[in-house]
Amino acid sequence: MTPREKLIKALKREKITGHVPHFELAFFLTMEALGKIHPQHRNYEQWYQMSKDERRLHTRDMAETYVAIAEKYNHSAIFVQPHAIGNWDHYVTSLDMDPLLEVLEEIRAISNDKYFIMIHGDPTFAIPAGDDMVKFSTDLYENPEKLHETAAKQGDHFMKMCDIMHRHGGLLDGFALCSDYCLNTNPFFPNDLFEELIMPYLSEIIAYYRSHGFYTIKHTDGNINPIVEQLVSCKPDALHSIDPQGHVDLKNIKKRFGDRVCIIGNVNCGLLQTGTIDEMEADVRRSLRDGMESYGYIFSTSNCVFTGLELSRYERMHRIWREEGIYDK
Repeated sequence: MTPREKLIKALKREKITGHVPHFELAFFLTMEALGKIHPQHRNYEQWYQMSKDERRLHTRDMAETYVAIAEKYNHSAIFVQPHAIGNWDHYVTSLDMDPLLEVLEEIRAISNDKYFIMIHGDPTFAIPAGDDMVKFSTDLYENPEKLHETAAKQGDHFMKMCDIMHRHGGLLDGFALCSDYCLNTNPFFPNDLFEELIMPYLSEIIAYYRSHGFYTIKHTDGNINPIVEQLVSCKPDALHSIDPQGHVDLKNIKKRFGDRVCIIGNVNCGLLQTGTIDEMEADVRRSLRDGMESYGYIFSTSNCVFTGLELSRYERMHRIWREEGIYDK
């Protein structure tokens, strides 16, 4: 069974043997691990200045970088970020997907369908950036019609993007829905506004992706406890990242929702970066122990492998997974 096939079985909450699937939503330590800049950290504006041959070589290099990380750390999935091949907003609004499609084609050609491939696909509102916080918060109460109009428009764009991906069958397995809703203390949206402004559009896009044969992984870190029932009711195939720094308990989430949704996470990123080695290793083992019970689990950090994290610490985490994250036959 390929890593891709095993990850799909985990998404379906089916019994598997051997290693529990493992991947990271983003692995940014490519300079330390490979001597290469991560594709998301490259200057996308240079893309528009490149010749056709330069673009082809750049596309190949990005694809090789994604595959090399997956090979080195036994990841089952690759999340392709398009930032180095043009502005993401341009893709969504213009639907000029050709550069992204070329990267996906290269990854498939290099890896021979070994990995589960996904891209960002979340049209729902996230916690607004600082510059937009006041205006967005005011609109929540004073101009909700405008926000509904925007949400519907964003959903329509992502559906059209899904249609394009569907026409290029075989390049993509699914979408990672990466709008963050929660702080470490609580969700940004009050429950009533979450149910009004997020849930209908989240449910709609997930159902649309599924009708076209794509899997969905819903990411939001922070404290999802007050909205986790609503998230699961939108029927994603998986929830990521089950954040312990947001007071989300993996064992509890598995017990309550493990028969309805695959769970991805939840190694504590704070301990991974600044805890003692004993604390960090104990937390990795806790995540494996609590997550692997009754299948339907994919092992990962509670966010991503971010710039500034010591590579040696991630490699300790990976070693524990390799030696201990194994289901009995």
